[in-house]
Amino acid sequence: MGDPKMHDAAAKKAMDARLARIEGQVRAVRRMISEDEPCEDIAQQLAAARKALDRAFYEMVSCMIRQEPPPGNQERAERAGQVAQLLARFG
Repeated sequence: MGDPKMHDAAAKKAMDARLARIEGQVRAVRRMISEDEPCEDIAQQLAAARKALDRAFYEMVSCMIRQEPPPGNQERAERAGQVAQLLARFG
């Protein structure tokens, strides 16, 4: 069974942009720490970055679901199991 991959160029571009924004958020947190910003402000930025990473994770899970094999196919049951394991492990 082939692993689902993100083949859609627009989806790849959107994910890359999402990850670039997250990267910027993490850089901002590092800067805030070095500049002795208040802990509450840093925590707020960390929470925003965490939420953005969660959204990226769920987009990847939805990629797996969208590429699900047709009903009645053994691969479909295996894929469903993979998605369930992924969510149980990381979700």
